[in-house]
Amino acid sequence: MKQDWLNYIDGAWCAGGAGQVDIVSPGTGEVIARHALADEADVDRAVQAARRVHQSGVLTDLRPVERGRMVQAMGRYLLDHKEDIAPVLSREQGKTLWEARREIDGAARYFEYYGNQAETVEGRSIPLGAGYFDFTQYEPYGVSAQIIPWNFPVEIAARSISAALATGNACVVKTPELTPCSSWIFADAAEAAGLPAGAVNILCGWGHQAGAALSAHPDVNQVVFTGSVGTGVAVAAAAARNVVPCVLELGGKSAAIVHDDADLDAFEADIRMGIYFNAGQVCSAMSRVLVHESRHDEVVERAVKVAKSLDVGPGIERGEMGLSMGSMVSEAQRDRAAGMVSQAEAEGARVATGGRAMNIPGAFLEPTVMVNVAPDMTIAQQEVFGPVPSVMPFRDEAQAIEIANGTQYGLVAGVFTRDLDRASRAAQKLRAGQVFVNQWFAGGVETPFGGYGKSGYGREKGREALWNYVQTKNVAIRVG
Repeated sequence: MKQDWLNYIDGAWCAGGAGQVDIVSPGTGEVIARHALADEADVDRAVQAARRVHQSGVLTDLRPVERGRMVQAMGRYLLDHKEDIAPVLSREQGKTLWEARREIDGAARYFEYYGNQAETVEGRSIPLGAGYFDFTQYEPYGVSAQIIPWNFPVEIAARSISAALATGNACVVKTPELTPCSSWIFADAAEAAGLPAGAVNILCGWGHQAGAALSAHPDVNQVVFTGSVGTGVAVAAAAARNVVPCVLELGGKSAAIVHDDADLDAFEADIRMGIYFNAGQVCSAMSRVLVHESRHDEVVERAVKVAKSLDVGPGIERGEMGLSMGSMVSEAQRDRAAGMVSQAEAEGARVATGGRAMNIPGAFLEPTVMVNVAPDMTIAQQEVFGPVPSVMPFRDEAQAIEIANGTQYGLVAGVFTRDLDRASRAAQKLRAGQVFVNQWFAGGVETPFGGYGKSGYGREKGREALWNYVQTKNVAIRVG
């Protein structure tokens, strides 16, 4: 872990006009590095570099298969350097080393997938009768601004960089100030793949400074943001003043509906991955577990067993995949989650296990299970973003759907039942962008991902994501 990290603008590593930020390892509470902070002038230099690349045609003039091969090469570079990236990611973010390795595998998969999709973005001809030849074609927006969150800084950056490059855009990526160091890999990967200087720019900066400057920049043509609702609204408002389209992924309060005929042995694995993966800091986490009243106590017992089975400690020391959990990203984030647990207790909920900050160095929260939670409590309505599921009973299908749909969010939902008709009914009625049946996180890079309501708009992953990075041009020709 080197001590000083730089930004990458127009093919060169450089310091930042806003100084440096200390990077604290949440697994130990110690400062482990310093990273350059970009100011507004740095943002402008990065945007102008990306704009120059786009206007030169160096990406758009390529045959799509050639551009796609470059994108795929970036993914292979990530895999080849996984053991260089993973320890950095684990140390700066707090996740276990095995989770960091898994994140890099997922990031590489985006480059593989969208590299393959580059030559499938095709227009169509439109019949207008004799004397006309009419067709559509898709063109990149130009400069894609991407503001990345701290929970999956490598994987989430990969999904937007890969789709943007595959469709011929140039990128300016603002990394999160809590976890910026592991993003160096994208600069090296772009160079190794043969992309021109300025096609990929990576900079770290404060949200109120660099993030605000990037989302409001007049030469940015498209914005991709993942983060909180409040910040997403600010980003969208800034982009709207320049009439620039956005893709917003703003989190969720997702519910798993567990019916009386569900396979609870299998569901235990879903609890482990659904809410305790990455210490619960996942936008699509299984934060609410709605259980038929006849099985409620059994599910609580099983959830408590999973929570108590987790080996919690510094992520860098936990390289074997299994029942382990690292820290949260910061003590502030840990304290916020613990505070929501305390507030829920004051409102009448009960902690079945966990719920407290651990008495060890670092940002650790005990794996938690909440019960006696009413659907209108704060902890059932707002995103905790920590290892804190709320288990709630329901009487029948109608009540389960009502509770599941009873928040401002609508990112994902899940149904666990052996009755396919029941699952199909729920899938139609659940107000969510993605519905899992009998496995939380079912799907993959190929499946579209995005939300309803305040979970945002636009879709990432799958072929649907490509249309966020292109605009349609129609050409009508009078012939004969």
